[in-house]
Amino acid sequence: MFMKSGLEAKNRIIEVAGEIFADRGFRETTVREICRRADVNLAAINYHFGDKEHLYLSVLKHYKEIAVQKFSMNVTFPENEPPDVQLSVFIRSFVYHMLGEGQPSCFGKLMAHECIEPTSALEVIIEEEIRPFFNRLNAIVGQMLESQVDEEKVHLHSMSILGQCLYFRNARPVVCKLLHNDNYCAEEIEKITEHITQFSLAALSGLSNKSNS
Repeated sequence: MFMKSGLEAKNRIIEVAGEIFADRGFRETTVREICRRADVNLAAINYHFGDKEHLYLSVLKHYKEIAVQKFSMNVTFPENEPPDVQLSVFIRSFVYHMLGEGQPSCFGKLMAHECIEPTSALEVIIEEEIRPFFNRLNAIVGQMLESQVDEEKVHLHSMSILGQCLYFRNARPVVCKLLHNDNYCAEEIEKITEHITQFSLAALSGLSNKSNS
């Protein structure tokens, strides 16, 4: 076995662990499998991270930075950019986090697993990642509805938008079977993005018109 330096081993563990966590989720991932694929001994996890839970947090932070560099979920817009454009960019970013391949999409897949099977890291993730993300979407939805609905309904509308995106991730095997595909290709991800965007814009527009009538 080629002896890696401490930093090389640590980075390799994070890279491999991210791939496995994103594929299987926290509970189904074993330290033994991570170490085998990273080509390090079992003691390396404790040495570099303390335990599996702290490794998981390190993986989340690492892949978040990669995702932000590729397609940030914290997109900023000029003040005069209309909210429908903001929502379109927001949905596109989120869908590609959920359905894209490679390292940039790994963070979205990790978050999808966390939503289905929460871990002890959930509280940290909510405060540092999910709540700012959710607040950003609420602000966009609120602008589109022109404050015609209360905060609770804005939250429900936002959750409906997120639910559409998460469905195509969480029900991937079912959706692919129904569409007679093995996986999502780039063209299909683009179609899904466009569909969710247009569906959400139409729904919010209808709600806004109903409130104003």
